Amino acid sequence: MSLVTLTDVQIQDFVSCRKRVENPGSKARTEGKHVRRDFRLVSEDGRHDFVLFTRQSTVISDSFSAGLRWKSKTGEEVILMRCNGSDHPHGNAIERQEFAAQTHIHRATERYIVAGKKVESFAQPTENYTTLSGALHELARLANIVWLETKPDEPDLFAQS
Repeated sequence: MSLVTLTDVQIQDFVSCRKRVENPGSKARTEGKHVRRDFRLVSEDGRHDFVLFTRQSTVISDSFSAGLRWKSKTGEEVILMRCNGSDHPHGNAIERQEFAAQTHIHRATERYIVAGKKVESFAQPTENYTTLSGALHELARLANIVWLETKPDEPDLFAQS
């Protein structure tokens, strides 16, 4: 299966299939101005390999990402989903939408592949997390990742409504 043939149905199948973590004790490592952590995942039926990755800026606390990458049998890798921090505004090129700096979830889409754009460029704002830990929890929930301990963000008791 080639990147150019990925459909929205296939992308959704990859995202929703149950995945187990092969290396739950993965260690974080510093790369430049980011702390990185990678987990190897395999679909429950053993047919698909994935990587769950986290990145946290050591400089900007709201600059983080938790993502899911599918690894094809031909060696191609496709980021299917990323839960990003609120350190930057985002624009969806095809839809001509923009939103201010807030947490958001990127998703791979067939229309961005066909348009020759970055596969996971499409994003939507979310209020489901505010930290990397919360983003990892949200990604694990949305992408059916098991055998990884995560927890949602605690509600901010002092947040203004």
